[in-house]
Amino acid sequence: MQFEIMTVVKETFMASLKNIPSFLGAAILWLLTCWIPYINVGTTICLFYAIPIEISKGEIVNPLSIFDGKYRKYMGEFFNIIGMMAVSIIPAMMFMLVPGIIISIGWCLAICLMIDKEINPAEAMTLSTKCTYGHKWSIFGSAVLIGIIWLVAFIILGGIAQAIGVGFISFLVFFVLIAVLLTLNICFTGIVYRYLGRPTAV
Repeated sequence: MQFEIMTVVKETFMASLKNIPSFLGAAILWLLTCWIPYINVGTTICLFYAIPIEISKGEIVNPLSIFDGKYRKYMGEFFNIIGMMAVSIIPAMMFMLVPGIIISIGWCLAICLMIDKEINPAEAMTLSTKCTYGHKWSIFGSAVLIGIIWLVAFIILGGIAQAIGVGFISFLVFFVLIAVLLTLNICFTGIVYRYLGRPTAV
């Protein structure tokens, strides 16, 4: 199957529906422990970058996997690659925004590749650029469409919650919608990685 906008959007929502209970558990555990130094780096790497790799394989996420100590070994490389990307993306964003968006999309798989293939940050950024070459518009279009669908749901459900006028219900709806957005974001990365990143894996 080709890497196309509607395909990516469809598979992102399917993966989200299959994994949202697990993501809720992982997100809650992350929120409860994100203030703990050292531990929080490993949980962040797992939640936002290692779990998408599992999603790309079609696997069901284990919420407790965010505490796996193996992800903390990437701490140095993680901060290194984040710094390298920021140094380029921030100035690029200042030039009419578009160059920064293009570069960001080109490097969107870099951290997943670094973890999955166990390569250094520079190699991961270069490989991510190659993997996404010719697909940036599809990645961007898919992300925008998913965002629009979520925003419409947010407006509709938020309006209903406000009409009911019960504060607890409004808070619950808001929490669920934020959890859904997080799930969609992680699953989107996993689906993109399935099509563009995993074929490069050895």
